[in-house]
Amino acid sequence: MAIIDVGSNTVRLHVARGEDAFYRERVMLRLGEAIERTGEIPPAKLAEAVACVGGFAQRARLHGAEQIEVLVTSPGRQARNGNVLIAALAEAAGAPVRLLSAEEEGRLGFLGAAGATPGDPRRVVAVCDVGGGSTQIAVGSRHAGATWVRSIDIGSMRLTTRLLSKDPPGPEAVEAARLEMERLLADINPPEPEVALAVGGSARALRNIVGVKLGAEELDNLVAILARTPAREIVEHYGVDPQRVRTLTAGAIIFEVICERLGVPLRISRGGVREGAVLELAGRRQAA
Repeated sequence: MAIIDVGSNTVRLHVARGEDAFYRERVMLRLGEAIERTGEIPPAKLAEAVACVGGFAQRARLHGAEQIEVLVTSPGRQARNGNVLIAALAEAAGAPVRLLSAEEEGRLGFLGAAGATPGDPRRVVAVCDVGGGSTQIAVGSRHAGATWVRSIDIGSMRLTTRLLSKDPPGPEAVEAARLEMERLLADINPPEPEVALAVGGSARALRNIVGVKLGAEELDNLVAILARTPAREIVEHYGVDPQRVRTLTAGAIIFEVICERLGVPLRISRGGVREGAVLELAGRRQAA
């Protein structure tokens, strides 16, 4: 099975045999940056996305994928011409395209992250998925699934474009971004989890700097470092992907504010939306 995941920052290909991925590829297109500035995906970016997804579908078939599904997340929800994007991707891929609602995205992220994390299947787990254009928080258990899901219509790319565009962003911009996230999360009161997991591209990039644990102290120190350190130094000192470093401060701030709301440290998980989608596809296949 293959999942092609079209997000605000990246388009990713995930090919799996059963639950085990054996081929991955990604291209950073930054569709969400154009949407944030103009409200829609311009023709040149639309053409890039179509070519990328068409190529990924072809490579998925070359790797033996018998079933392909294209998932579109915040770009399809936020762009005025999201319907044009979906129709063009379906034609290019020759496969079904599914526009995920914010809740569906949160549930799939929970399914993939919780499923990849060992432990008591009944313990309460929170999964925080920080994408480029939106952020999902889901709470539940492996046994019951996600029973509480909320989405915030901002992610690392959107927060960067609005408030953190300088390099380095500086303490004043960081404080403004933190206050903005606190405002957006003011009415969101998640159930208290026993374990909290961080997923998404920002989480994986932050792991290079602080390791797998994102507690309050680690995040506070991390944000302070990112506020005053130029991007090229972050790349040189920590080996962060140069394409990801620009939105890293925003991702760290979003995780910092969510961590405060949850009251427990975050641990970075490899599972997420694509792994959850594979599990869901496998379940559908078995049911059929």
